[in-house]
Amino acid sequence: MVKLRLKRTGATKKPMYRLVAADSRMPRDGRFIEILGYYNPRTTPVTVNFDEEKIIKWLQAGAQPSDTVKSILSKQGVIKKFVEGKKA
Repeated sequence: MVKLRLKRTGATKKPMYRLVAADSRMPRDGRFIEILGYYNPRTTPVTVNFDEEKIIKWLQAGAQPSDTVKSILSKQGVIKKFVEGKKA
């Protein structure tokens, strides 16, 4: 099963994250299928940059977002667009 999740990057005590599509059996920072964007919680305001079309494509293909990714995507309005696209 494919999951949309965060992959930790950055230096010690200075985390940055990549939003990736990865096989659920792979470790958090292990192999992934595709990079979809990035998330930096250390900036003010928080920096979130991702490819919305790719994320919606993965969600349509059945990928499951992690709880954290689902929260981030909800705040950015991507989940709402995905649900509206499903209804249409």
